[in-house]
Amino acid sequence: MKNDQLSLIGIRIKQIRIEKKLTLRELAKRSNLSPGLISKIENFRTMPSLTVLVDISMALEVDLADLVKNLNSNGDEPYILIREAEGELESREDSPELIYKFLLAQKLGGFSLRVNKIEIPAGAYRKLIGTNAYELLYVIRGKITYFFKDHEVEIQTGDTLYFDGRLPHGVRNEGENAELLKMYLISASD
Repeated sequence: MKNDQLSLIGIRIKQIRIEKKLTLRELAKRSNLSPGLISKIENFRTMPSLTVLVDISMALEVDLADLVKNLNSNGDEPYILIREAEGELESREDSPELIYKFLLAQKLGGFSLRVNKIEIPAGAYRKLIGTNAYELLYVIRGKITYFFKDHEVEIQTGDTLYFDGRLPHGVRNEGENAELLKMYLISASD
């Protein structure tokens, strides 16, 4: 699967951290970064700067090249096809009740696009969080409530919601299982 590889760095950091049996706090202490920042990077809520990547690679005791190897590989096809059985499940510390399936990340000029399919089980609740991305979601099935500090929006099958992810936002599902397609558009300058 072809991906904009900047978005895969967080996944790779998490994989290496887990392989080395390090907690977020241990990696944060070793790298002189906050656990919150590392969590945001691993959960694709922010893009790390080069300085932060260097600090993390040193703390993980891996070459920076190991964090970014094979990130510019491109296939010859003029399209990207993701089959139903493809995609990778992601665990998110800030959204443990939601099931994220990574589908695609692609560089688009000065932006990075990331696409996830998300299952939101009945009764699920995620507190307010923010991202460094514009977010667009499309409800494939079900009905959920997205909430912001002062607003709530009920969305259901076929609805699309777009917002600036820097605004803290949460989700709850008081009905049946729901599923949505979520796209993050992140500026390379952030």
